Amino acid sequence: MYSEKVMDHFQHPRNMGEIENASGVGTVGNAKCGDIMRMYLDIDDNGVIQDCRFKTFGCGAAVATSSMATELVKGKTVQEALQVTNKAVMEALDGLPPVKVHCSLLAEEAIHAALWDYAEKHGITIEGLKKPKSDIHEDEEEEEEY
Repeated sequence: MYSEKVMDHFQHPRNMGEIENASGVGTVGNAKCGDIMRMYLDIDDNGVIQDCRFKTFGCGAAVATSSMATELVKGKTVQEALQVTNKAVMEALDGLPPVKVHCSLLAEEAIHAALWDYAEKHGITIEGLKKPKSDIHEDEEEEEEY
């Protein structure tokens, strides 16, 4: 059912925890399943993500996607992090069962929410970044098509 990578990131999550005085913090959830994901970013003066941490309340797939998402954005520029999609998270984990695709959507949205917070705190606009939803349940009809 779950790939070895999903199980590894669930059992040994990378970058779990908080970042004090984070450059950006984003919290998203899914009211339908109860998952809540909070992403913390530490971004330097050149717009490079030096550290990324997460706290997730949810199932194993939610923890695994959070963990993988932090790995995918660390060391990237803000613009590169914006390009990390739920599909990229799923591919990096060697796939997710269809009923768990929403967890990868949460991870993508958590990154966007943290970037949005960073942009607001610094009075900047990140090209291509849209105001994130706090509840991704609104997108579930779209998700079922995957």
